[in-house]
Amino acid sequence: MAIENAKVLIIVNNWGIEEAELTRPLRDLKAADAEVTLAATELEPCETVQHDRYEGETLTPDVKLSDVQAADYDLLVVPGGTCNVDRIRVNEDAITLAQEFAHEGKPIAAICHGAWLLVNAGLIAGKTASPCRYIAADIENAGGHYVDKPLTVDDANGWKLITSRKPDDLDYFVGAIKEALAD
Repeated sequence: MAIENAKVLIIVNNWGIEEAELTRPLRDLKAADAEVTLAATELEPCETVQHDRYEGETLTPDVKLSDVQAADYDLLVVPGGTCNVDRIRVNEDAITLAQEFAHEGKPIAAICHGAWLLVNAGLIAGKTASPCRYIAADIENAGGHYVDKPLTVDDANGWKLITSRKPDDLDYFVGAIKEALAD
């Protein structure tokens, strides 16, 4: 598949999203001519933050999270932000989407706290991941293997997991997403 034909789904809660971890993949993938959909828990503005603390940019979601299906997309992106992922990891629609992407053999890219969703979805066992260090114990306790690297791509269990630790790793993270879409 060419990136120009790729359909990417980014899922978020409506607040507490780490700004760069949402805006970089969103804008870089759109600039590469991928069709990118931003789905939020509510069809209300998405308020981002910088470093979980300072007010960031506000974005408008394209669709409500409960109205999307994995079958319509090629890759799932889960941005970080502690509050964002703390809420989305208990959202049944988000959990089901992540499970469907994995069961359909489609890639999932999670940065920073984003991998928390995969823990709650029961998908991290047998996978190696590089999320932020704050959830390393969660990854290990769920049967995954944590590594402290800017990027980890793991193809175990029939689906590709792309993980990075933090905003400083976004060049690696977005590059790996583009590469996965070009496969």
